[in-house]
Amino acid sequence: MFQLRNLHQRYTIFMLVPVGALLLGMGFAGFIYARNQLLTQWGEATILKLQRAAHHVDMRLGKPKEMLKMFHNSAGMPHAIHVQQIILDQIKALQWVTRVGLTWRKITKTPTQHIGMHHSVHRMKTPDGIEIKEEVMVMPFHRGSIVDITPPKFDSPTGSKTVSLISELRDEKDKTVGRLEVELLFDYLVDTVEATGWWQEHKSFLVDDTGRIFAGNLAENRKKLAENNDPIERSILYTMKSLPFGTVFGKGFPPKEVGGFYRLKEAPWTLVIIAPGSEILSRIVRFSLYYLGITLISILIILLLIRFVTGRTVTSIKDVSDAAKKVAGGDFNVSLPVTSRDEVAELISSFNMMVRQLEERAHLKYSLNLAREVQQTLLPKKSIAIPRLDIAGESIYCDETGGDYYDYIGFPELGEGRLAVAVGDVADHGIAAALFMTTARALIRSRAVQSDDLGKMITEVNRLLCIDTEQTGNFMTLFYMLFDADRKQIHWVRAGHDPAILYDSAKDEFTELSGKGIALGVDDRWIYQQYSRNGWHYGQMVLIGTDGIWETVNRQGEKFGKDRLREIIRQNSHACSEKILKTIIDAVNDFRQDTIQADDVTLVIIKATS
Repeated sequence: MFQLRNLHQRYTIFMLVPVGALLLGMGFAGFIYARNQLLTQWGEATILKLQRAAHHVDMRLGKPKEMLKMFHNSAGMPHAIHVQQIILDQIKALQWVTRVGLTWRKITKTPTQHIGMHHSVHRMKTPDGIEIKEEVMVMPFHRGSIVDITPPKFDSPTGSKTVSLISELRDEKDKTVGRLEVELLFDYLVDTVEATGWWQEHKSFLVDDTGRIFAGNLAENRKKLAENNDPIERSILYTMKSLPFGTVFGKGFPPKEVGGFYRLKEAPWTLVIIAPGSEILSRIVRFSLYYLGITLISILIILLLIRFVTGRTVTSIKDVSDAAKKVAGGDFNVSLPVTSRDEVAELISSFNMMVRQLEERAHLKYSLNLAREVQQTLLPKKSIAIPRLDIAGESIYCDETGGDYYDYIGFPELGEGRLAVAVGDVADHGIAAALFMTTARALIRSRAVQSDDLGKMITEVNRLLCIDTEQTGNFMTLFYMLFDADRKQIHWVRAGHDPAILYDSAKDEFTELSGKGIALGVDDRWIYQQYSRNGWHYGQMVLIGTDGIWETVNRQGEKFGKDRLREIIRQNSHACSEKILKTIIDAVNDFRQDTIQADDVTLVIIKATS
């Protein structure tokens, strides 16, 4: 009996024969699958192209149709006639509208009817510059509906092909009392379709439900789809009657022609494309010619690779093991040579990639630590000495760097006894948020003394930030407050941030310092407002924080909430700001327990000391 004495023989017998048969079977199945996939992908891509083109036409048809519906819905509204006249004017102002015709059923005008009618004269110009006067009379009606969209026709005044949206206006007895016609430039509706590559490369048509051709790219003047008895056109015309979109394949392999169609939503028209089947399946045809030779060569190469790989597999794995020990010891200068293209080679390549990524991660960790140190230096000290004010603040980031921001601005230019406090929260966190926060901090500080109106100052900061966020979409919320201890006033601007909390211990009363304002970096036209409050005195404190405090969640999914925060403030109102701050932070950490901190936490507390 024949015995397999070594691993090479086993690989040869037990792998070569099954692999050869498997390759042949998979190749045939892959051939059939690839053919079907190519046809399916062409169909999906074609439908997507047609859908996109149809969407452009629908958008231009949909605008006047939407205005017509507004005209219909205005029936019975107060001052309806004036509203309808405005809508008609807006329809006429559309670039692709050439004419708006409003006609009424002939009636005997009673004095009452004269009162309900509205008559006006409109002037419009033809492409030749000829001015046409158009008189429009609007009278009350009960309801209206769009009843038809006409086929393209040549319009003499404009010198172009046009289509018309026909709307009937009815009274309370459902009798037709008027007819509204909006005439549109047909070439303007379809110009984006005719400019696409697929329209110019393959047979393409725009047809109605009967197959009548409105537009096409053939040199011959065709009136109707399938008028030349083309089988693929007949199949498309038949399928159009039951489906809004689809693909049709001709007979043969490859099919002589394949086609696709897509029906518009705003008009009873359909886009059709027909392409040669040989062009679509050219890759699979070439594949069928080369497949046999490639398969035989592959089997021979597999045999040689099997004999070659088995002698090197153990050695390669041992090299990987030794290199892994060096990396574990901190030596990243390890790179194993890739001498083959099998699974062992993939293992070595993956190992080399892993070593590079570990080294990059170590450098990134070092860089992030440096970035965190730099960012921490931008934050103010936890305590600051300001006459008649007791202030404390802190930011705790959930990553190495964060997007939360707070700052004390006490420039001499602001005046003695005046201090500005800013607390911000950038969307998301990490490096990008930290960079955005740094930019906002610089802008706020540079403009803090340029205007006494906080609203104007924040408006200017927002305008400059919007220049940077136009492409990135970043934004940040901000609460900016100015304390004037001499005048016992506080002024603030709220830019999408949670309101600050004012607590008066003498009255045991909480007040939210709110106001209108959106986040910075969203709209460069937004005008921010300054809000003020008098009576800042001893016993009052202001707390400004980010949502990372009250939205902290414990293991049970419960949020920390603002009620807990207010209770902590009430119980510790006699303490200094630093102690209140530490008590709140400890309470949040105890509430979170062992769950991961999901967001940055920033808190600033200001107490009046006199």
